[in-house]
Amino acid sequence: MSKMIFVFGGARSGKSRYAVEAAKKHGKKIVFIATASALDEEMKERIRLHKLSRPKGWGLIEEPVNLNSAVLGLEPIYDVAIIDCVGLWISNLLMTNMQDGAIEKKINELPRSVFRAKVGLVIIVSNEVGEGIVPGDSLSRRFRDLVGLTNQTIAAKADEVIIMQAGIPVKIK
Repeated sequence: MSKMIFVFGGARSGKSRYAVEAAKKHGKKIVFIATASALDEEMKERIRLHKLSRPKGWGLIEEPVNLNSAVLGLEPIYDVAIIDCVGLWISNLLMTNMQDGAIEKKINELPRSVFRAKVGLVIIVSNEVGEGIVPGDSLSRRFRDLVGLTNQTIAAKADEVIIMQAGIPVKIK
């Protein structure tokens, strides 16, 4: 059974950097599960820079939609897996025109998949979405609601929960 650390925070709060540093402290064999999709040039550049920020020699799995399968398929050669980022995963599921009930089923499966993973530690990164204004359109509200539900689901099951504030980790569980 894997241990789970959940790291969440606002945009540019340092959550990915924190996850990378935590992974280095907990293991030598690390795999990064990336959920981002390079849909435009700006996102391609962000992904390129993100890759450069990680140590060479880490494993990489790029899986924008079938996250639970990627987690369950992890090889036992890894000590630590980082999932970055749950918010992008939810966005990708919404873009497939998946209905909320089907997305909620995948959300509820994620902690079970993590605990069944063949690695010692899984660090999950997500966006904080509950401190802003109510979005003005229905798709943005669906995104906010589903990411909020995901965060609550993961936080309830996680061994540790860290919220990032201006680059500073604050342990809340």
